[in-house]
Amino acid sequence: MRVLGINAVFHDPAAALVVDGEIVAAAEEERFSRRKHGKRPVPFSAWEQPELAARWCLEQAGLTAADLDVVAYSYDPSLVDAEYAPWEELRTTYARQAPRFLATALPGLDPEIVRFVPHHVAHAASTGLAAPFDGNCAVLVADGRGECGSHLAGRYVDHELTTFASQRLPHSLGLMYEELTEHLGFLRSSDEYKVMALAAHAKPVHLDLLREHVLVHEGGFEIRPLDWSTLAKQRAKDEELTQEHAELAASVQVRLEEVLLELVRWLHDRTGERRLTMAGGVALNCVANTRIFAEGPFDEVWIQPAAGDAGTALGAALHVSDRVSAMPGADLGRGFSDEEIETVLRVAAVPFEKPADVAVEVAEALAANKIVAWFQGRSEYGPRALGRRSLFANPCFAENLTRLNDVKGREQFRPVAPMVLADRAAEVFSRGPIPSPYMLFVHDVRPEWTDRIPAVVHVDGTARAQTVAGDPLLERMLREFEARTGVPVVVNTSLNTAGRPMVDSPRDALECFGSSPVDLLAIGPYVVRR
Repeated sequence: MRVLGINAVFHDPAAALVVDGEIVAAAEEERFSRRKHGKRPVPFSAWEQPELAARWCLEQAGLTAADLDVVAYSYDPSLVDAEYAPWEELRTTYARQAPRFLATALPGLDPEIVRFVPHHVAHAASTGLAAPFDGNCAVLVADGRGECGSHLAGRYVDHELTTFASQRLPHSLGLMYEELTEHLGFLRSSDEYKVMALAAHAKPVHLDLLREHVLVHEGGFEIRPLDWSTLAKQRAKDEELTQEHAELAASVQVRLEEVLLELVRWLHDRTGERRLTMAGGVALNCVANTRIFAEGPFDEVWIQPAAGDAGTALGAALHVSDRVSAMPGADLGRGFSDEEIETVLRVAAVPFEKPADVAVEVAEALAANKIVAWFQGRSEYGPRALGRRSLFANPCFAENLTRLNDVKGREQFRPVAPMVLADRAAEVFSRGPIPSPYMLFVHDVRPEWTDRIPAVVHVDGTARAQTVAGDPLLERMLREFEARTGVPVVVNTSLNTAGRPMVDSPRDALECFGSSPVDLLAIGPYVVRR
């Protein structure tokens, strides 16, 4: 059975291909169009389809649109409450016409094979069916919104979902966090991770008030209106961030964590499961995820690396597939052969070399405190750079945080993440789960390591670590770096500059390298020097 999954209604449009239960390919439209998040999440953009990503997924499997058995679309317009918002009728109209839009974008596609999958069911399937578990699991979805809700709590038994609770709009943890993001002068439905980083810089001084406005009920929650301006002045995009902004961010962040913990405990009591899977944009909040792991009742917590709306393309495809297999990893996007990379380098007329071992070359450069752009293998599905499209630096120098934020054009309060050998991670980090291959949890940095890797230690003493195992090239680079420095950790952040999607193609990599002060580009087996 050949199933193409599509996410298109809100933001992060994406496509995923599942063939006979195997996940063949998955990619976000932004990586092809070079437009951050693919589009803005407004009703009048809902007609746009991830046609570039969808075409690539089909090409990857040698299929045409006519070969597909089902197209699974991660939104069901029949479930929409038209009273919710004045523009909702337009969004719903576009969603209903998705089969025709897709048939236009993908010639040969029969619009009759398009099936609508409820948004939160697609989120649930993206994690509950993709998880590396044998057997059953609980599933929690929390995001901004779906058709008429913002949350789902359920359980998978033999790949069948039972829903125990859901939360109807307008109550939404994700929308609450989006509104805060906008109030603090950032771009909503885009910059929520900045708020999470800012929250570590203050105490949650408004927590008691927020507990009165954000309430938990039996398997759900209620969010009562609160004027953020009474707690912190609304900030324009270019205005200075103040302590009151950080205090508001910290207060909302902690209340979010508390609510999620209560929902998780309720779900555990209802299901008795040992394993929890999570998805939805709220599941990208790695600080909350760690509290759920450390303080919640589940023995294991697994979060799909494309937990946001992009992941619903995969979830929709898995939901309608006649069989499912666990997600093999996040490297489900485009890859390029050595010959293809060399051709791009020659056309660009840039000097390049082919060292005996690119991993050794990069380790030596990092040990010499150079910044390295790393382009290897198939690109990542989801928002995290996981060692396929990354910027690396030496964690031993505190000033490298400033250097990398300058390279990327980011705010200086934002942290960068450590990449660590999985078999060494427990020596350096504690509290969060190990292994942690998708950078979706924070970990406490052990006291004896804080001064050794200062570039990756956030102001609260944590780091969003990624553990590495099963990738021979990355492991060799990390071991060669440790051989030269005594440190099994490197700084890893996404290979892009502010406001741009992650690099995806060799040409993207050269453009990024040429426009930013990076010392070395390691692209396939080749290196390009500054």
